[in-house]
Amino acid sequence: MRASVPDAEVLVIDDDSPDGTGALADELAAEDLRVHVLHRAGKEGLGRAYVAGFSWALARDHAFVFELDADFSHDPAYLPGFIALLRSGGADVVVGSRRIEGGGVEDWGALRRLVSWGGSLYARTVLGVGIRDLTGGFNGFRREVLEKLDLDGVEATGYGFQIELKYRALQAGFRVVELPIVFPDRKRGASKMSMGIFREAMVRVLQLRLSGSGPR
Repeated sequence: MRASVPDAEVLVIDDDSPDGTGALADELAAEDLRVHVLHRAGKEGLGRAYVAGFSWALARDHAFVFELDADFSHDPAYLPGFIALLRSGGADVVVGSRRIEGGGVEDWGALRRLVSWGGSLYARTVLGVGIRDLTGGFNGFRREVLEKLDLDGVEATGYGFQIELKYRALQAGFRVVELPIVFPDRKRGASKMSMGIFREAMVRVLQLRLSGSGPR
C-alpha cells in the first residue's frame, strides 16, 4: 500500500476475528500513525463493516475513499489509476473490474468462475445496468457519493452490498466507471461466501428491481 499510495490512511476493520487479525492490525497501527483499526464486537456482515468504514472516513477530511480486501487479491498498485480518474472528474465511482478488456482472474477453479460470472450476469440483467462487474469489492468513491447515498438504508449485509451500492450510485446520477484489474486467488484467509449470503444477494437484486426505480 505504501509503495502505491504513500500518503494514504489505512483503516482495518476487525469484527472480533478469531484468527488474530485485530491484534496484528493493532501492532501495525502502533508502528505507523497512518494505520488505524476499528474493532467491532460480533459479526454483522460485510455490508455493515463497510458502512462503518465509510462513516469513519467521512468523519475525516478525505476526498476519496477506497474499499479493498486485505487478503492480497486486490493489488494496491491499481490505486494510482483509480485516484487519477476520480481526481480528473472522469468518474465519481471507480470499479476495479474483472470483466472488461484487460481484466480477469487467476488461479480460480471452474465452479468459482461460474458462480461469480453467473451472479454478476444475473444482477446486471435484472437491474438493467451496463456495469459488468457489479459484485466486485475493489472500488473507489468521491466522498460526495458516500455523503449523498443513504448508507444506513443499504439493506444487503453480505456480498449483495457491492451490487446495491453501485446500483444506488447509478440511481443518484453518479458516473460509475470500470477500470480493468486482474484478481488472483487470495494468498491468505478463506472465502466467507455461503449459500445464505448468495441467496440474500439474489433476493435483494429482485427487490431493487421491483422497487420501481431504475438507474438514470
